[in-house]
Formats: sequence, C-alpha cells, structure tokens
Amino acid sequence: MSEIRLNSYSLLPPVVKNLLIINAIMYLATIVLRTRGIELVSILGLHYFTAQNFEIWQPITYMFMHGSFGHLFFNMFALWMFGAALENTWGEKRFLTYYMVCGIGAGLIQLLVAGLRIHSLSQNLPPDLVQMIAENGTQILHEGKNYVGTMGALNLAINTPTVGASGSVFGLLLAFGMMYPNNLIYVYFLLPIKAKWFVIIYGALELVLGVTGTSDGIAHFAHLGGMLFGLFLILYWNRGNRYFRFKMPVFNKKKAYRYTVSSNYQYERPLSDEEYNYQKKQKEEKTNRILDKISKSGYESLTREEKEFLFSQKK
Repeated sequence: MSEIRLNSYSLLPPVVKNLLIINAIMYLATIVLRTRGIELVSILGLHYFTAQNFEIWQPITYMFMHGSFGHLFFNMFALWMFGAALENTWGEKRFLTYYMVCGIGAGLIQLLVAGLRIHSLSQNLPPDLVQMIAENGTQILHEGKNYVGTMGALNLAINTPTVGASGSVFGLLLAFGMMYPNNLIYVYFLLPIKAKWFVIIYGALELVLGVTGTSDGIAHFAHLGGMLFGLFLILYWNRGNRYFRFKMPVFNKKKAYRYTVSSNYQYERPLSDEEYNYQKKQKEEKTNRILDKISKSGYESLTREEKEFLFSQKK
C-alpha cells in the first residue's frame, strides 16, 4: 500500500484550471457580444425542446454559461474547492468524465421537470396558442411584453434558458461528501460542518425548494439532477470497474485524515492516524522478521504468504 502524499497534491490541477479558464472566457464573450447585439445565452443556454431557440448542443454548452458575475464566481469557487481534491484523487480523465456527466444529467433533469410543468400549464390552453408561445415567446420577452397568468408562466417555462455549472458543482459536492465525509466545510467561512452533513442538508434544501416551486430563478431540480447522476456514476464505478473500487465511508465515525491507494488503484477506507501508525509498525516488524529468516535460512525457506508479503512491500 502507498500513501497519497501532500507533495503530489496540486492546488490547481489541469482539468480544474482549464474549466475555470473556459468559463471565464465564455462569460467575457457573453458581455462583449451582447454589446454588438448577439445574445450568446440564447444560442448556448439550455432551452426546452419545443422552444424556437433550442439546439442539440445546448445540454453541453449551457454549463459553461453564467447569468452574472456572482453566479460565475461562486460556481468557480466551488469547482476549485471541491474539484481540486477530487481530480488529485481520481486523475484527469475520470474527473472530467464525472464533471461532464453531472452537468449533462442536470440539464436532462431540468428539461424533464420543465416538460412536466409545461404539460400541466398547457392542459387548459388551445394547442395553437401553445405553439404560438413556443415560436414567438422569446421575441415577446425581448420586447419587454409578457402574458399574464397561465400563459405568462408557460411562456417563461418554454423560452427561459437554463445556464450555469451548478449541476456539475453539486455533483462534485456529493462526491466530496462521500469521499471525505468528516472533512470540515466552513459555511460563510465561519460555521464548521462535516462534509457528509453539509451534502445531506443542502440536498434536502434543494428538494424542498424545488417541490415548493419557489420563484427565485434557480433551477433546484437541476442541482439535484447533478447530484443524482453523480451518485449513479460513482455506484457504477464501484460495482463494475475493476480499476476503480470506491468504498463510500459516509457513515464512518473515524476521522478521515488519510486515504490509501493500492497498486491497482483500489481506494480503501480512510485511516485515522492511530490506525495508520499501528499498521505501519506491524508491517515493519513483519518485514524485519522475514529478512532475518532469509539471512539465516535463505529465500527458499520462506512460505508463499511471506514471499507475497515481501513482494507487496517491495512494490
């Protein structure tokens, strides 16, 4: 077994760094092109399937768009805060795969929820009127006009684009809480709370806000979608991929000071300092006994188990 040491930890690993750069560039491009009459959010933001502005690439591109500097800043801060630890542990390819799956999954969940809402709002409206809203609603919004009541809500549901990396970020938050359950997260930089409880509380809050239909302009079900797809992917890796065995220590009561990783990239349960030092001492004593045996009786006197142990320590 070999310890993941701090000297191999990068504060800004390559995938996280490039994601930060891409999101910043896209935000600047949005501002610059808007001054020239080009609304990049309408092109790359995620619209509902029946909207006039929907394009096939939007379930991917929407996660690189942001509506305001505050939206961008907090998403990117969370990406760095949680993503750096995960990329250092998983590696570049696996981390990027996880990030994209969470983002695309969040977008699909958002479309599903929007579809259910649109279906509900369309029940008592003529089909021709619903079609007219889907085709011309964006223009009406841009002209500063709006429908009232059910038609207004339907117009917003069809033609308001979803933007932001929040779905991917919530997936990262879930993974961080599962891998480092007892690490402390400081809410507003003041209140310490263990990662596992932070994930549970935040997820429950998003569910409540999504179900109650709060009109704060935040896609709460997209956030939950990112967490849900992240969970599915982690469970898939844990079950079916022989190169990645992740054991979720969510309810582990011991402090998660150190993670160990075997030579075939199998992630084990986190060890406390006491456990780690005890195991290290036991292995050293066993190694010394085997070496003494070799010096007295030769290598061939070792048992198969002793040879395998010696070989594993040599690796």
